[in-house]
Amino acid sequence: MTKITAAITSVQGYVPEKILSNADLEKMVDTNDEWITSRTGIKERRMAAPGEALSDFGVKIIEGICEKRGISPLDIDMVVVGSITGDYRFPSSANVMCDKAGCKNAWGFDLSAACSGFLYALDVGRVYVENGTHKKVIVIGADVMSSIINYKDRATCIIFGDGGGGVLLEPNEEGLGVQDSILKSDGSGRQFLLQEVGGSKEPLTAENVGENRQYVYQEGQTVFKNAVRNMADVAAEIMEKNNLTSEDVAWLVPHQANLRIIDATARRMGVGTEKVMVNIQKYGNTTAGTIPLCLWEWEDKLKKGDNLVLASFGGGFTWGAIYLKWAY
Repeated sequence: MTKITAAITSVQGYVPEKILSNADLEKMVDTNDEWITSRTGIKERRMAAPGEALSDFGVKIIEGICEKRGISPLDIDMVVVGSITGDYRFPSSANVMCDKAGCKNAWGFDLSAACSGFLYALDVGRVYVENGTHKKVIVIGADVMSSIINYKDRATCIIFGDGGGGVLLEPNEEGLGVQDSILKSDGSGRQFLLQEVGGSKEPLTAENVGENRQYVYQEGQTVFKNAVRNMADVAAEIMEKNNLTSEDVAWLVPHQANLRIIDATARRMGVGTEKVMVNIQKYGNTTAGTIPLCLWEWEDKLKKGDNLVLASFGGGFTWGAIYLKWAY
């Protein structure tokens, strides 16, 4: 019996029109373009329009995927969304997206893994394809980070942007698609990157809302050190596990958190910069959205059979790598 793998057969991205540049941020907080660029590689990031929610991003992504693939939203079996900025605490944004996009025959749910959300969701989605129960699964990674960022906190407001993307997974019998995954987490790192107020541990109240703890908090140096080590290590680990050399890897698709972290991961893998997808200068860190946005932007450069290594690190801490063969 031929083994079924889950292959990406369509990809779509979305970013809002509004641009927040480093020059704009200079007017908001004590920072400047040179400081931001030298430390992060970011020049600008996108901002959602007033009232624009995660589900609105998702509808555009789903519609784009279906149009490219020549299918109807009614053909979709399942939608898995990696995000930390859903429309509501409940219902899930996947639930809302299916309604808005007309995916009447699909079910789905949201998955919270911060910047690793897309990789976690991709690994979940591929299981449903591989076991033969689902034929068309859409996996989305997207975030509206502007909804939880304090634009008076220069430690975080310079980093994050809004946007995301998604892929369609379908059964493949040529050996293409997702080949392997290594996903990890360490909850002891939660104190260094989190949204402290607003959950069940400490609900938002009139008393604590003025403390600004409902926004993202990051202890930059600790997160940076862990990200450099773990993202680079897991990318190298999945190569070693699958007997891949740097020559075998066509593309590294890294989470766009910081240019120095991306460079460290590429060096650890022995991959030259010409094989690394980087768009952090345009979009900043869109959290779960960075990797699918890269796939969308590089789609016309990808060839059937290309070996891709997707790697991420995010709050939690969460991190991981996925090895896949491009299917078209």
